[in-house]
Amino acid sequence: MSSTITSTPSTSTSTSTSSSASTSASTSATVVDLAAVKAKQQKTWSSGDFSVVASRIVLASEQLAERADLRAGWTVVDVACGNGNATLAAARSGTHAIGVDYVPALLEDGRGRALAEGLDVEFREGDAEALPLADDSVDAVLSVFGTMFAPDHQRTADEIVRVARPGGTVGLVSWTPSGFIGQLFRVITSHVPAPAGVASPLLWGTEEHLVELFGSAVDTIASQERECVFRFTTPDEFVTFFRRWYGPTLKAFEALEPAGQAALAADLADLARTFDRNQDGGSISIPSTYLETVISLR
Repeated sequence: MSSTITSTPSTSTSTSTSSSASTSASTSATVVDLAAVKAKQQKTWSSGDFSVVASRIVLASEQLAERADLRAGWTVVDVACGNGNATLAAARSGTHAIGVDYVPALLEDGRGRALAEGLDVEFREGDAEALPLADDSVDAVLSVFGTMFAPDHQRTADEIVRVARPGGTVGLVSWTPSGFIGQLFRVITSHVPAPAGVASPLLWGTEEHLVELFGSAVDTIASQERECVFRFTTPDEFVTFFRRWYGPTLKAFEALEPAGQAALAADLADLARTFDRNQDGGSISIPSTYLETVISLR
């Protein structure tokens, strides 16, 4: 299995002056134990081995680092960094890069990668909703398929603004609701429902939600859709790969009885067939759309 990443023609640019506040998209009348949700998420992302999946989506981080126009000498933090794809991409631009994540095994893998390349990188264990950084301490904040999974969207956005210096840069990459990975989560939650009252992570894949979250902190915001193309020999190979290595899929299967597992596997294979752009009965190529956004802060 391999992947490539391409950009699509659609782009959008807007300026926001709205206030930074929680919105109906990220709040609910349901009382939610976010600490319990986060603890469960941490176990999920500690399962499987996300570094195996991350190796297939490296270009998303490289392209974000380039588009964010990072400058040598800057301090850059990669939030929910996993094993450091965007952290290392930032360091290759001559920055002092800091990766923050709450999965120790992924941080350790990132340290090994940075050491092998001789890069100026620091990895810290921490939470996207309570970053282990001082106010106004970084020039840029990056997150690639990371912040979108923090349960408290507004608090996460506020933390990004807190640690960034005035005029700083924020670069975000998030799966879109209608793309393949977005639909993968739809299939998973049709078998194993998401916690009630928790906003969908896929909202981060819409510019409207980002404008609402970052509010008056935004000077300009520009987004474009790109595609990551996953390649497998068969739909069943895709299911096996994500079931083994991708925490959310692995945990969904673990939560089901054998009959439910078979049904989920069948639905995921059907999803792969639907998104396969080859449609020739041979190996499959599955494009998954994500939103790449660069924000200039006030």
